[in-house]
Amino acid sequence: MAADPTTLCLFDVDGTLTASRLVIKPEMKEFMSELRKKVKIGVVGGSDLEKITEQMDGDVLGLYDYVFSENGLVAYKDGKHLATTNIKSFGEEKLQKFINFCLKYMADLELPKKRGTFIEFRSGLINVCPVGRNCTQEERMEFFEYDKQHKIRENFVSALEKEFPDIGLKYSIGGQISFDVFPIGWDKTYCLRHVEGDGYKTIHFFGDKAYPGGNDYELYESSRTIGHKVTSPEDTRQQLTELFFQ
Repeated sequence: MAADPTTLCLFDVDGTLTASRLVIKPEMKEFMSELRKKVKIGVVGGSDLEKITEQMDGDVLGLYDYVFSENGLVAYKDGKHLATTNIKSFGEEKLQKFINFCLKYMADLELPKKRGTFIEFRSGLINVCPVGRNCTQEERMEFFEYDKQHKIRENFVSALEKEFPDIGLKYSIGGQISFDVFPIGWDKTYCLRHVEGDGYKTIHFFGDKAYPGGNDYELYESSRTIGHKVTSPEDTRQQLTELFFQ
């Protein structure tokens, strides 16, 4: 039976379809393939396409009807590139002031470990990572636990909001080691403009960071979606089973 063309299910990646920064489990990958026979499906991640493809274990453009990397600022539909919006349009002078402040702030942080790639410039956003994106999985978990106790990322964002109250940037804490920075309005709801003319009567969104400040919150709360807060890939699967397989 063909998939219902009026229903779209969108999914966060980390903590929703996979454990954070890990590859999707084979049974979850197969389950999503079965779901695609019932409804249209898409992923909405903050990472770039390369990282999402790695986590989804293969040809993500062929496995999902939509792939929205970098919050939908880089969009693909039916395996083909749809659109790209670049943060460079925000202005070099403002970007450099912001990046310089971040680097100075991180230079004064005392953490259990520091590695490399503290600022990652993507097409649609800047990713700020106090521990450094080159950390190992063990170092990632170490920082994640440390951050829970010492609120490194939360305090960093507060410092940025104080330093740049009128710069027009929004901050979104997601995953375990970093936070995203993008112009106001460029959160995950940005992806919805790419599906507005596709005839969907119902759009479901599943995400784990569905709380104020989390990078799933705006799309979860949007009046244009039915939001589903999940706690793990297993919880995602259970909620989908109850919705579409009973």
